[in-house]
Amino acid sequence: MDLTLDHTQALIQKMAREYATRVIAPEASAIDRESRFPTSILKGLAELGLMAVGVSPELGGSGAGTVAYALAMQEVARACASTAVTMAVTNMVGEVIAAFGTDAQKARYNPKLASGEYAAGAFALSEPGAGSDPGVMATTARRDGDAWVIDGQKQWITSGAHAGVMVVWARTGDRETFPGTRGVSCFLVESGTPGLLIGKAEDKMGIRGSNTVSLTFDACRVPESALLGELHGGFKIAMMALDGGRIGISSQAIGIARAALAESVQYAHDRKQFDKPIASFQATQWKLADMVTELDAAHLLTMRAAWLKDNGRPFSREASMAKVFATEMANRICNKAVQIHGGYGYIREFAAERHLRDVRVTMIYEGTSEIQRIVIARSALG
Repeated sequence: MDLTLDHTQALIQKMAREYATRVIAPEASAIDRESRFPTSILKGLAELGLMAVGVSPELGGSGAGTVAYALAMQEVARACASTAVTMAVTNMVGEVIAAFGTDAQKARYNPKLASGEYAAGAFALSEPGAGSDPGVMATTARRDGDAWVIDGQKQWITSGAHAGVMVVWARTGDRETFPGTRGVSCFLVESGTPGLLIGKAEDKMGIRGSNTVSLTFDACRVPESALLGELHGGFKIAMMALDGGRIGISSQAIGIARAALAESVQYAHDRKQFDKPIASFQATQWKLADMVTELDAAHLLTMRAAWLKDNGRPFSREASMAKVFATEMANRICNKAVQIHGGYGYIREFAAERHLRDVRVTMIYEGTSEIQRIVIARSALG
């Protein structure tokens, strides 16, 4: 495994860093404070090719691969976690359609996601009663002539109120014949489809600029061509998407943690106690040493998973290892950053408190830490 960046990967990393520093970071505090969806910033990311990094140029994407995407995600998340998660889900939706869609589906949706014509894509798997266990999914889709009729509810849907297209999972087989996840299929549902109702935006602790809503499908009628992939083959699509998505969330967590570390280093130099910068005290130095070490370990785990995916190798276990370590590491780092800042870390004048609020959810979405440990343990046990 060679983690030396090629020309394209280095270029995308540099481009993402420059845009994040110049455009995103100055707006991050206001995006959080106002719970503002960053529409214009996302359009700029699309113009740079960062909303479809892994999608082929023939479909409007950059075709740069997973390593490049992970590097770009780290840079964007370092500036604004809300923008990063919107970018992550949109990239994931584009890759799912490119991998499993028909030629007509790919031609219809991928260029719009890549170009920013669609502000975002959405991934509608979770339900009020079905999170870690999609086998109890209650949303259904039934044939009606040359169409499908979808009924049910989805919960925690990122960008649901702004997405041009949503990847929606629903049960198409009866539970006796198709128990568990075997009777689940996948559909592409466009915004504005009659019967698709968008719930109110959730008032969240963190990533407040990321739109999170519930969806209700009330006899939502979509054409037969909306089926994505094979009938009853939806669970395979979800698992493929989540494996890749875990690399994205690992990268998001790394980016947030890098911001927290950089601000902690700066504050440690600036803040004086007992007539000395607190950077001169061992208590502060050891915190920073642990932060740097854990960040490097998380980055290497994430790059390994991304490299394996790019090279067509199995990477599910490695993606889970990267996600559980990177997200829990980032939570530790952001907590230490608040401690280093002392009382100032607890007020909104400093970004440390925002990073701590933003990073907490990374241990929950795209599969909780507990789910990652199940995946890893199953692999270890053979």
